[in-house]
Amino acid sequence: MKVLLLNGSPTTNGNTALALSEMVKVFEKEGIEAEVVSIGKQNIRGCIACRSCSQTGKCVFDDGVNEIAEKFEKADALVVASPVYYASANATLIACLDRLFFSSHFDKRMKVGASVVVARRGGCSATFDELNKYFTISGMPVASSQYWNSAHGGAPGQAQKDLEGLQTMRTLADNMVFLMRSIELGKEKYGLPEQEEHLWTNFIN
Repeated sequence: MKVLLLNGSPTTNGNTALALSEMVKVFEKEGIEAEVVSIGKQNIRGCIACRSCSQTGKCVFDDGVNEIAEKFEKADALVVASPVYYASANATLIACLDRLFFSSHFDKRMKVGASVVVARRGGCSATFDELNKYFTISGMPVASSQYWNSAHGGAPGQAQKDLEGLQTMRTLADNMVFLMRSIELGKEKYGLPEQEEHLWTNFIN
């Protein structure tokens, strides 16, 4: 099994990376392949709603999102992690996720999703909610922990002192492993839930 972790922080070896490293330790201990992709410094532009992806199955801008989409398709779970900027996620990460989820047309149902947020002080819950919306529109079960998936730290390395935050990351990873394995067993025995044809309703009247 495989977990893809997207680090939206532009700070190399910062507190977001530290939080993810706690999760990676658990995944590796459990024999789960974990790959961290850092996108915080990548030049990723936002979606322009050209809809060419509906014909090609990939984004028209080849700036790394399509490569991430290939990794995502092969993964059993996705973790998206971001520092908190003005009570919201890093703009580069949001641009990436908008295009990743919109342009990739493979079935994301029952891939486990989890968001991780890191702040000096406030804005964690707003950012946490923002990131979880990508999972809940895609049929992806959202993994939980002993607390909201957040850690605190300002200067790089300070999150190491947030013992509860780091424990929350380990618990999250443990819960993700359980979910992935349980879903795999469920798919083998029952298959994926049947899907109705999507009913599109526009609120124009």
